[in-house]
Amino acid sequence: MHDFLARLHFSENAIQHLLNIGTALLILLIGIWIAARVANFAQRAMQRAKFDPTLSGFLRNLINGVLIVLLVVMALQQAGVPAAPLIAALSTAGLAIGLALQGSLSNLAWGVLLIVFRPFRVGDFIHAGGIDGTVDSINLMHTLLVLPDNREAVVPNGKIGADAIINFNRRGTRRFELKVGIGYGDDIGKAMRAVSELFAADERILRDPEPGVWTESLGDSSVNLVVRAFVRSGDFWATQTDLLRRIKERFDAEGITIPFPQRELRVVQGKLPD
Repeated sequence: MHDFLARLHFSENAIQHLLNIGTALLILLIGIWIAARVANFAQRAMQRAKFDPTLSGFLRNLINGVLIVLLVVMALQQAGVPAAPLIAALSTAGLAIGLALQGSLSNLAWGVLLIVFRPFRVGDFIHAGGIDGTVDSINLMHTLLVLPDNREAVVPNGKIGADAIINFNRRGTRRFELKVGIGYGDDIGKAMRAVSELFAADERILRDPEPGVWTESLGDSSVNLVVRAFVRSGDFWATQTDLLRRIKERFDAEGITIPFPQRELRVVQGKLPD
């Protein structure tokens, strides 16, 4: 009789364990289906809110992953696995993975921040991570820059976030500055008027803020003028190089000299010592 009761008790426990395992599998399967639907719903909501496609896809996968981890914990608990050791093991594994992927996680975190706050956009010319280039794409781990000589630079987002970011296109206009020297014997007012006339002749130079030319310093061989003007960002390089060439041509036509450094050498003749 005792053996029969023991076998009956064992059978009941086995059946209960099988039921628990079946329930755990059911929770897991249904939960995975629900988690995918919740993640997809969240992604559609982010798309309607005009989230960046890269960020919305990443957050969708993150939501789905977190829900699946919670489902696995719930299923294991239902199957009879103690929760405390499982949570401790997951925490330890998470800490180890975090330490191993510290640099990658930093890039990922900065990637999310760059996509959310948008200090620059695709097509902007920027200085970031010690590199000047045009933004070709912004990914979660890195940003692709096209350098002025058409080389490509893959810059980790962590490096960009750890340094100052200079956006040359954000405001739509840029100011250039040219320095030109004239001879001490030349008419400073005449040189300034010539430059001002060149401003008026170039439609790319903006009238507001007003361009100008000033006397900057008295150099060793020249009176140094500084020329400043605002242009649209897309006209920056072409306008300043064209203006510099026209200043040279105009000064030549007006008889205004652009001196080069000179040294005066005096030779004193005398009797050499014995």
